Amino acid sequence: MDALIASYGDASSDSDESDSRPTHEPEPAQSPAPLPPPPLSLLHAPGSSGTSDSSLRIDNPNRVRSFPHVEGNFAVHVYIPVTIPLAPRKEISVFLKRVASIEPELHVVDIDIPLINLTKDEQKFDQVVLGREFHVSLGRTVPIRVHQRDSMLAMLRQRLQSHRRYWIDFNKWEVFVNDDRMRTFLSVEVTTGGLAEIKKQIEAVNEVYRLHNLPEFYKDPRPHISIAWAVGDISDSLKKVIGEEIKKRGFSQKHIFTCLFGGISCKIGNRSYEICKVQVE
Repeated sequence: MDALIASYGDASSDSDESDSRPTHEPEPAQSPAPLPPPPLSLLHAPGSSGTSDSSLRIDNPNRVRSFPHVEGNFAVHVYIPVTIPLAPRKEISVFLKRVASIEPELHVVDIDIPLINLTKDEQKFDQVVLGREFHVSLGRTVPIRVHQRDSMLAMLRQRLQSHRRYWIDFNKWEVFVNDDRMRTFLSVEVTTGGLAEIKKQIEAVNEVYRLHNLPEFYKDPRPHISIAWAVGDISDSLKKVIGEEIKKRGFSQKHIFTCLFGGISCKIGNRSYEICKVQVE
């Protein structure tokens, strides 16, 4: 991803996740048949403008939409829902509080609340900052017309239904900047376990996007969840703070947390749809 800014040295980790991992690999699922192209009528907007989708409005002046609002458009986001387990939250919390004390302009992801405002309330910090659902994006957030919704969902489910359970290792603190360099994100990246599986899922989403004339994901995807954001490009100062804190306090840069892949969701406008779900034994 060409918007990637930082790269940090590894630090040693005392975590050993081998006891919690399954001792056998699941059998590979058969590849689904290639998707047929959708009807041409689905690739172009109808004459009528349709209904307005309020989820595309940005009422907060500090938040900027990456595409203009058009009557009848719905924003589409395909992602893996992620929840940070309870065990690693304490170390993550300590790290984030230290970073927020030096970079007070950081906000809670998706919320216009400065991270520094929550650092003195342990329970609220854990609930608001770490106890929420995070997202590993499998495609760009793009606009579609209302008449394309059913086709999009059907094709995503057909292409992604055969995926099995696997472990995802979030093992690297990273800094990303969006394409227009108007937002900086403090994130946790996947660089080892689960990376190959996620990239296959991204390619499946790309196939569906291509059939709907939608822009594909980045050529070199870097799967991650974003925990905090700031207005503008503060990547240089933020990466310096993160690097110093990792070195000074010995925070793990090899293993931050691990979770099981549990499924894929798609948000269209204000509604979320289940694309596939893996039962956790």
